[in-house]
Amino acid sequence: MVGDSYGNDGMVAVAKGEAMRLFIFKSEASPDLRAFGADLVGSRLPVQFKPWRAIGAVAPDREPPHKLSRDVIEAAITDRGYQLWRISKKDDE
Repeated sequence: MVGDSYGNDGMVAVAKGEAMRLFIFKSEASPDLRAFGADLVGSRLPVQFKPWRAIGAVAPDREPPHKLSRDVIEAAITDRGYQLWRISKKDDE
């Protein structure tokens, strides 16, 4: 992918101003809990909700599911390494 490079930690480095690939995870400990992360293995996801299972990805040119804000998600990933969100019963159906 143009503009992406991989560092020693396996995370994708994105040039400033470019959208990042978002990886989506599901917590096995709390089934309604989801997370966005910047790497396929979820290396920075909170340990208290592990194990985490990768369930999808959002390409840089696509919108996140459920009308979640890409800007908010990317800011949280940059600051903390992840963004958590809960899925409602009706969204899961």
